[in-house]
Amino acid sequence: MPKVPVMQAVVDVLESEGVDTAFGCPGAAILPLYAAMEHRDIKHLTVRHEEGATHMADGWARTNGKVGVAIGTSGPAGTNMITGLYTAQADSIPMVCLTGQAVSTKLHQEAFQAVDIVDVAKPVTKWSVQVKEAAQAPWIIREAFRTARSGRPGPVLIDLPLDVQKQEIEWDPTIDAPLPVQRVEPHLPRVERALDMLLAAERPLILSGGGVVLGEAHERLQEIAELLGIPVQVTLMGKGSFPEDHELWAGMTGIQTSQRYGNQSFLESDLVLALGARFGDRHTGALDTYRGERKFIHVDIEPTQIGKVFGPDLGIVSDTGPFLDALLAAVKRREQGANPAGGSFPEWVERIGELKRTHTRPDDYDSVPIKAPRVFKEINEIFGPDTYFTTAIGLYQIWSGQFQTTHKPRHYQVCGQAGPLGWEVPAAIGVKSAKPDAEVAAVVGDYSFQFLVEELAVAAQYDVGFVVIMLNNEYLGLIRMAEEGYGMNTEVDIHYDEHGTDNVKVMEAYGCSGRRVTDPAELTETIEWARKEAVATSRPVLVEVMIEREANTANGVRIDAVAEPEQVPNAS
Repeated sequence: MPKVPVMQAVVDVLESEGVDTAFGCPGAAILPLYAAMEHRDIKHLTVRHEEGATHMADGWARTNGKVGVAIGTSGPAGTNMITGLYTAQADSIPMVCLTGQAVSTKLHQEAFQAVDIVDVAKPVTKWSVQVKEAAQAPWIIREAFRTARSGRPGPVLIDLPLDVQKQEIEWDPTIDAPLPVQRVEPHLPRVERALDMLLAAERPLILSGGGVVLGEAHERLQEIAELLGIPVQVTLMGKGSFPEDHELWAGMTGIQTSQRYGNQSFLESDLVLALGARFGDRHTGALDTYRGERKFIHVDIEPTQIGKVFGPDLGIVSDTGPFLDALLAAVKRREQGANPAGGSFPEWVERIGELKRTHTRPDDYDSVPIKAPRVFKEINEIFGPDTYFTTAIGLYQIWSGQFQTTHKPRHYQVCGQAGPLGWEVPAAIGVKSAKPDAEVAAVVGDYSFQFLVEELAVAAQYDVGFVVIMLNNEYLGLIRMAEEGYGMNTEVDIHYDEHGTDNVKVMEAYGCSGRRVTDPAELTETIEWARKEAVATSRPVLVEVMIEREANTANGVRIDAVAEPEQVPNAS
């Protein structure tokens, strides 16, 4: 078997694992890997900050279902990646981060940019490991990809000392292949019990979480919902897994990202089948209200998720796809037997239809300053069902969850649990890199935009065009709203001069373009201009919408007591 540089073997493994794009920043301690990547098929985007690299790899992975790759050198490169690793872990996104490291013999001597990144990263990864022997490298990379994809997906960090990177190993890529990932199947008696419980209910709901998206189970979800006539809700991470114009669509429950009819539908339900959902606290609110007298069936690929927030009436360890396959098979078996499966809840579906007509929130505002719901009304009307969206954390994300319509899985990308500010722009670069021909839009806040604004340079350099829609209230809006509970308004107003930061000029400084909108009548024309400009220039284009400065979202601590802002459509 021939001897080759070990980093050549690493690149062979990356390519065979389906990596065609990597995001990173070269440095002295990772140059052997970059030397091996030269003249290979993996496209590399040089980022301006390593956190940006992780969010790009994250957006890339969310979009195509593969394992994203971010690369950095030693020391601060790895520590800069921690937020991105945490985000991927929180949202179950498969990612591999490769970091350079000082030579092995210098690690105990506090060498330049030598940090124990393996231990630093352990709490926010599925596996954090240093390659100590060159011959281990290809196998550790293989296992990293299997780990990232197996069970509940998540991130892995691999630390590569410089002296290890420079060695040679025996390697033949023609006889190598990815390691198998085990499919998590349900225990069939529990599937039968779940079906018994569904058919015994009077007002059941299916709750579709992020696991349905990650498990590519959305078509089977719709099939079982239609077969049994059971309404479907989604969590924020499950948004897009069920069509929102479907008769069985029942909205979203939550104390922030929810609809009024979603909360009311949930409160009136008597059984919930939760698929790949982790019962996050922004979804449940106060648990006594959320649980109520209703029964819960919890299906999750990760055994330790079941019972973590509360004990369900029935727990089933399974990937969402195999569970729905088994449930469909169980229904069909019963239809052929002496005791038909039954199903169909017409009165319940009719009730939910009534709630969807009556328990709504207005979005048709013509007032100045612009009210945020009007922005999402325009987004829903202008962008097609194939558009990919990214959004991060803040009032604009909550408004997005409440008002924005999503049509397809993997088309609505949101950093749900960690919620790092600045995620949207680098994530959009990752999405567009995964789907170069797709239309991509990032919905951002004025404060979040500035956290990783330097990554606009990456998009400009590599011709990554997308629309950026900014809701600018010149406030830390979500924190201002939270401060009302403390009776204060302190250190959250970021207004100065006429508009605060001139974000249009920021775009122009990076070779991009943008326009500011102050009147809702200008929204349609400006967004359409931005869509055309993003295609024409292959660069990000900003629509900066100056919205009402101190508007609140609907929010609360219990799903039966969400405070609704006073909102009247078509009023000044």
